[in-house]
Amino acid sequence: MNAQQFLAEFGHVANAPGGVDSLRSMVLSLAFSGRLTTSSGASVEPLIEAIERRRAAANIETRVQRLARDRAHRAVDQGYFAIPDGWRWVSLSSVGHTWGQKKPTEDFYYIDVSSIDNKAGMLSPVLEVVSASAAPSRARKIVKKGTLIYSTVRPYLLNVAIVNRDVNRELIASTAFAVVHPWRGIEARYLYHYLRSPHFVRYVESVQIGMAYPAISDDKFYSGLVPIPPTEEQVRIVAKVDELMALCDQLEEQQQDRRKLQNALRQSTLQALAGAQSPHELQTSWQRLQANFGRLFSDASDVAELRSLLVELAIRGVLTPEGIQESGNDPARPAVPQSIQRAGRRFAKVTHVDPPFDLPATWTWALFDELLDGSDSGWSPKCEAEPRRQGEWGVLKVSAVTWGEFRADENKRLPPSLDPRPECEVKAGDFLLSRANTADLVARSVIAPLDVPDRLLMSDKIVRLSFVDPELKPWVNLVNNSHFAREHYRLNATGTSDSMRNVSRQVIHELPIPLPPKHVQMAVMQRLAELNLLCDSLEDGLKDKAWCSARLSEVAIAALTGINIEQTEDTAVKAPQTELIAPLRLAMPPDVKAQAPLATILVRHQGEMAARDLWQRFGGEIDAFYAQLKTEVAHGWIAEPEVAQMREKAAAEAARA
Repeated sequence: MNAQQFLAEFGHVANAPGGVDSLRSMVLSLAFSGRLTTSSGASVEPLIEAIERRRAAANIETRVQRLARDRAHRAVDQGYFAIPDGWRWVSLSSVGHTWGQKKPTEDFYYIDVSSIDNKAGMLSPVLEVVSASAAPSRARKIVKKGTLIYSTVRPYLLNVAIVNRDVNRELIASTAFAVVHPWRGIEARYLYHYLRSPHFVRYVESVQIGMAYPAISDDKFYSGLVPIPPTEEQVRIVAKVDELMALCDQLEEQQQDRRKLQNALRQSTLQALAGAQSPHELQTSWQRLQANFGRLFSDASDVAELRSLLVELAIRGVLTPEGIQESGNDPARPAVPQSIQRAGRRFAKVTHVDPPFDLPATWTWALFDELLDGSDSGWSPKCEAEPRRQGEWGVLKVSAVTWGEFRADENKRLPPSLDPRPECEVKAGDFLLSRANTADLVARSVIAPLDVPDRLLMSDKIVRLSFVDPELKPWVNLVNNSHFAREHYRLNATGTSDSMRNVSRQVIHELPIPLPPKHVQMAVMQRLAELNLLCDSLEDGLKDKAWCSARLSEVAIAALTGINIEQTEDTAVKAPQTELIAPLRLAMPPDVKAQAPLATILVRHQGEMAARDLWQRFGGEIDAFYAQLKTEVAHGWIAEPEVAQMREKAAAEAARA
């Protein structure tokens, strides 16, 4: 593919999934192979010789840099790809130097991964001031204005930045960074772009170690090669790359704006259809959806909203055949059969339903309370943070009950010292409802499957509901997981924060249930299943379209850049059956909770948690978590961690991994 053909296909390339990122990679690939700007033909040798003289005079090269430079010197003739005459391959240890390391003795600005804006390639506006006494053990590397820092931990995140300003305190970076302060004649931003280019990324991937938490050593980093043109060409390349990257940013912003507009149009169209109050409104809204269907659904993730709409139409009686809706010879059966005496307690304070919307003639409204013959919840024992092991008892988390899905592996281990409560055990066919979660996730329900595992107990935040007529469970589960029901729960949920809200038994029992005759329930759910199969086909088609579009983009760019794209089949990796457990324990409650978020979490969890669980509750990057952990250990709030221990994973967890 030549440049003219590429321009003809530009729209397909740019609009493919990840298309703009592919364009950015193409720009960098062309830039560092000398094809983005016109080469001056001048030689870089005078610059290389001048740098060597300055290096010898400064005598500040570390042993690691010297060894890396010596190894790279034997390989520079090969390089990673062809470069113009006059350029030269050199190692990263040759283009810059470090400022050494030290243990801070006074207040300083600490730079970790959270301190940089990797997209802009510079420090964040606000830097953290740390006292010498609270300095993390990784705070050692000295940096100054103009220094380039590269995160060697999880390098795929491309946390690269240039120290872009002078400050009134010493700047100390984490040892998780490799440091390069360019010699005069080497543009820092030229190196910044190169370290983010696909060429250097491929080199890093070839030498990094670790899978879940990959890293590249300083030695391997400094051994990496970089193509160096004369300074004047570096400046022109940087200017052109910055210009094209700005255009890519602009294109990406336009795509995001277009996507937001599409989402808003799709949501308003679906809402109008779901809220239609008359046959005329329903027909008009449906025609609008039909006429714009291709414009409204362009991504597989959009289909979820269509599925949600179908549920809303189902519970409003729109999906049933007209004859079933309007036949008056088979009215809805009474909510509570007269022959059955309720044994369960009533929780609803209201006695009738104010109809939220119109129903077909043969349908009726009922309170959830009228359909139930009792409800019970589990208990709240002091559980282990880790999931149960094989053969042990576990207590379900609220996340175990989601919309139409039962997640048995979402549980906490019941300590062997506590006796289980058999009456709280989950059985096949149980109608379970989770009362607590975020405001948009409360009161999700599910019918426990036939293959529900043994030895699983309900927590006090999960309610098991018993029905006067068990055959109503599938229909009520459909209604309870609809947007209509979610809005009822969202408006009536209580709690002090959005991160954890609750609904009371009263709120649950006062949910209005649109109730059709039984044969209509079955007909509606059958029709809904058929439409969901069509949604599956639509979803698969959009995924295939996205895949083909992405491949076209990759092949087109590969043809221009010369970087071959190797497509390999995904191979299943056997999940490890063991994992490391590192317990963390509270040493002393903190005086100022804001300064000790980890210790504060431990206080709320009986003073002990697994390191993984604590990190997940902390909610930050892993590097920030470890930095905070070391700070709190140094202050004496958290005890010095013990050596991690290996344990067998629970079978369900190992399978999910």
